[in-house]
Amino acid sequence: METAIIPVTPITPTDNNDLVSSEVQSNKRRRKKSIVWDHFTVETVGDGCIRACCNQCKKSFAYITGSKLAGTSHLKRHIALGICPVSRQRNQQASDTKTANATYEPRKRQRATPGFANIPFNQERCNHEIAKMIIMHEYPLHIVEHPGFIDFARTLQPQFNMVSFNTIQGDCVAMYLNEKQRLLNFINEIPGRISLTLDLRISNQAVGYVFITGQFIDMEWNLHRCLLNVVMVPSPDSDCALQQAVVSCLSDWQLENRLFTLGFDQSFSNVNINQNLRALFSVRNPYMLHGQFLIGNCFARIISLLAQEALWSVGETVKKIRDSVKFVKTSDTHEETFFGLKEQLKVPSMKDIFIDDQTKWNTTYDMLAASCELKQVFLCLETSIPDYNLAPSMDDWKQIEILCTYLKLFFDAVSILTGPTYPNASAFYHEVSKVQLELTHAAMSNDPFISNLTKPLKEKFDRYWSDCFLVLAIAVVMDPRFKMKLVEFSFSRIYGDDAGMWIKIVDDGIHELYLEYIAQALPPPETFVEERNGSIIPEQNGGVILKTEPPEDGYLHEEGYLQEEQTHEAAPQEVSHHEVAHQEDPHHDVAHREVSDQEVVSQGVTHQEEASQEVPSQDPLISIGDGLSDFEVYISDISGSHQMKSELDQYLEESLLPRVQDFDILGWWKLNRTKYPTLSRMASDILSMPFSTVGPDSVFDTERKKMDNYLSSLRPVTLEALICAKDWLQYGGPSQSCEANVKMEF
Repeated sequence: METAIIPVTPITPTDNNDLVSSEVQSNKRRRKKSIVWDHFTVETVGDGCIRACCNQCKKSFAYITGSKLAGTSHLKRHIALGICPVSRQRNQQASDTKTANATYEPRKRQRATPGFANIPFNQERCNHEIAKMIIMHEYPLHIVEHPGFIDFARTLQPQFNMVSFNTIQGDCVAMYLNEKQRLLNFINEIPGRISLTLDLRISNQAVGYVFITGQFIDMEWNLHRCLLNVVMVPSPDSDCALQQAVVSCLSDWQLENRLFTLGFDQSFSNVNINQNLRALFSVRNPYMLHGQFLIGNCFARIISLLAQEALWSVGETVKKIRDSVKFVKTSDTHEETFFGLKEQLKVPSMKDIFIDDQTKWNTTYDMLAASCELKQVFLCLETSIPDYNLAPSMDDWKQIEILCTYLKLFFDAVSILTGPTYPNASAFYHEVSKVQLELTHAAMSNDPFISNLTKPLKEKFDRYWSDCFLVLAIAVVMDPRFKMKLVEFSFSRIYGDDAGMWIKIVDDGIHELYLEYIAQALPPPETFVEERNGSIIPEQNGGVILKTEPPEDGYLHEEGYLQEEQTHEAAPQEVSHHEVAHQEDPHHDVAHREVSDQEVVSQGVTHQEEASQEVPSQDPLISIGDGLSDFEVYISDISGSHQMKSELDQYLEESLLPRVQDFDILGWWKLNRTKYPTLSRMASDILSMPFSTVGPDSVFDTERKKMDNYLSSLRPVTLEALICAKDWLQYGGPSQSCEANVKMEF
């Protein structure tokens, strides 16, 4: 029988360290608030010594010794952590019988802390998050059938019912369809055109998958780049495979009349494929510079080919460096010795050597660059490690240093593709023209090693430059900091005395493109001109007839105005001569084809002069009034002529903006779109042109990516859903998560 223990209140010391009597303390004692006193009783065991005794196991603990107070933390641990054997045994029995017994459980103090206890369980939301997780991290759909994942999910939430393979597949496709609809609505609202790029991946089963990426600028002048389709082509080597994929994409996204440029990589195409794509592009985009916006080379792949050829040309020397790095990094002893020598030699380099990944040429460049900074350590390593006999010679190191100079040039050029945002088209001209200039200069070097290294590189890059220089130059002209001035400056360095001819090609090209946008902005033909013989002729392009045969009863000026025969008898001969000249020279100067309000004003003045000549004046004096009225007309004429300049000419004649570090070219055009309504539409399309067909993670690849076996085993609609949805979710495309739930079962 247990003896009842009378609780004794701990004695509080006074200021003079004397203990007051228990009678006084009993009247002034404070109520104990700690929950441990539900399980402990205090007892006095001696003078100034009070201990706490467990009510269950009868074990006593220190509480007050003299003036020292032990506190209650150790008492809480005794109960809460199950240290008390009696409490632990009773709690176990209560758990086994599933009966709640609050007598032996420590009472927790309720606090107002935020928690998730009141959030209801939502099975559909859990299914949505699992589908999103699978898409974002490329987990296999069969993960929902893995026992480990099922146990993990049930541990987190016992109420969760794991979904089946077909259900999660349907959820992923539904998420893709929701995102696709929102993206389609967004693209339909953009005012300009859209550019496409093609990339091809082959599976181990020799089935092709065409990745079609779209790039465009929205109404707020934000540049977007998003994957639109992954089209399976059973025979990727067929001449019409890419053509069919493009047609499918244009139909799927309602882009039949909105295609601006089409970019692809000629490395996976042939002559027939190129011709088919060019024929398709000329039909879908018949106006833009006679199909010159078909970009047949990927900038990233061209630079990758140049880097690989440069590494191959000095392959033996590169292998020596790679073997030396392996010798150091594959042994802890060798690595300790290497860095010990580095400390002794006081080499200031902060770089560390590492073994490169030969499928990424930038890692080889980084390995060589770091090794060059530590070449003194490699040269002395042979004296410290007798087994090391791979040390490159000084000539080898000199070759590697020269090689790294040009690898750095290539690395810097394509680094604009690896940033957090995709660059606009004007940024590519700087990098491409710099590579062209440096390779041209290096190929003429007196150093035989440099010239032999760079001549093959220049020949390959010349082909890319000749295909793309016009489009690149037009893009940089749209930058108000450079306009034609940068083209003139860079061309003079690249072409020397022949620069003028190439500059004129760019100037004519951009004016011709501007005229095509002017023609598109004019209203459709609705009015007709009635002749005296009863025939009618349509007034094309809103009243201006640009190209037509002269009517029987009249003739057409170059500007397109209809005149009667009686006005000028020699006019038909002049028109026929002009038309013959026009047919003989289809590439005549763009200025002869530009129809502007300035010409309208000048023609009006000409007609007035002719009318005044027909009716002779009765006044012998040619001056009227004070003689200054004609001066006012003259000022009005020249002022009107100045104001009637085209938007493009006004833009080019204005001063350049100062170069600043973070200039927002798209923001500038957004602010000036009311000043240049037609030119801004042209700038929007031009600045959204893509010059690379690969994503940021494939810029430095030396091998073409292949479709893995898991994805190629899925149904085409599921494969496209997983890949496209990941791109939209990962890069934060214009589409947002859709609130509607679409159910789909397979």
